[in-house]
Amino acid sequence: MQSKLVEALAVGKLAWQDYANCRGADADLFFPERGASTRKAKAICGACEVKGQCLDYAIDMGEKFGIWGGLSERERRRVRRERALRQRKVS
Repeated sequence: MQSKLVEALAVGKLAWQDYANCRGADADLFFPERGASTRKAKAICGACEVKGQCLDYAIDMGEKFGIWGGLSERERRRVRRERALRQRKVS
């Protein structure tokens, strides 16, 4: 799980990642054990200028674990559902 974040933050792989606040942070913060606090990870994301791109990346790639774009997997599922509903209404 943690290797996905490390891979995603590799220099040159995706431009937005070069500007991510989590770059260089302890990956364990973003992949907490079940029931552990996500507060620190979400605080890092909260002030991040590329939070939106990170969230889009996680949703597009189907990330099932960790905090991405300031959201947990449960929160990202809700966003995916909302986006799918909006897409259906537009179509």
